[in-house]
Amino acid sequence: MRRLLALLCCATPAVADVGPLPRADIYVLGETHDNPAHHAVQAELVARVAPAALVFEMIAPEDAAAGAGIDRSDGEALAEAYRWDALGWPDFAMYHPIFEAAPDAQVIGAQVGREDLASAMRSSAEDVLGVGVVGFNLWPRSGPVMEALIADQRAAHCDMLPEDMLPGMVEAQRLRDAMLALAARDAVDDTGGPVVVITGNGHARTDTGVPFVLDALSPDLAVWALGQFEEPPEPGAPFDATAVSPPVDRGAPCATFR
Repeated sequence: MRRLLALLCCATPAVADVGPLPRADIYVLGETHDNPAHHAVQAELVARVAPAALVFEMIAPEDAAAGAGIDRSDGEALAEAYRWDALGWPDFAMYHPIFEAAPDAQVIGAQVGREDLASAMRSSAEDVLGVGVVGFNLWPRSGPVMEALIADQRAAHCDMLPEDMLPGMVEAQRLRDAMLALAARDAVDDTGGPVVVITGNGHARTDTGVPFVLDALSPDLAVWALGQFEEPPEPGAPFDATAVSPPVDRGAPCATFR
């Protein structure tokens, strides 16, 4: 299925332009969280897809329920219901157009709670999910894949985390991938789809992220994944399509780790 989608999809698009979309059950739209251009692209694609459900990494399940019935044009009320500022996400104004682009879509929260993240970091994502959950022990915790994921975490934290913490950070990432995949799969079952997942680029990767997990959980589902960047990615980036938008001026992002 993934090979078919790759053939149907356009070549690597021009800046902030992903071209025609293939038919899919689930669209995983990656982002750099604080880049407003990335959210503008997401909003445009959501309007084109007209999803039955929107799954957000940034919203807890109980908060999604609290936001049900709120007029999607009322960004302030939505942000309050979703506890957006309290959870530390970038300005809700950047995300608000995504909600407005699908005013009738069900909003589903897939944020993982701190206690579960801490448990995954101490042990594994599988331990938090429970024995018998299919599809999450798919790549080894040693070897090239694990080494690459640890390297990603090392770079994301500016080489400032102790080395023995990094495998736990990867387990937290795996748990988030799993919860997003489960929420998206269940949303298709409940609504008939299509479903859009709004998440960071790391979770949108086809080789280790949500699409990878979905391929094991429900291989009959067609999944399409977008990665969004601030400069052209290396050839072979693990996405069905990529888009490039102007970078955000973040000053010295690693200063907070020093």
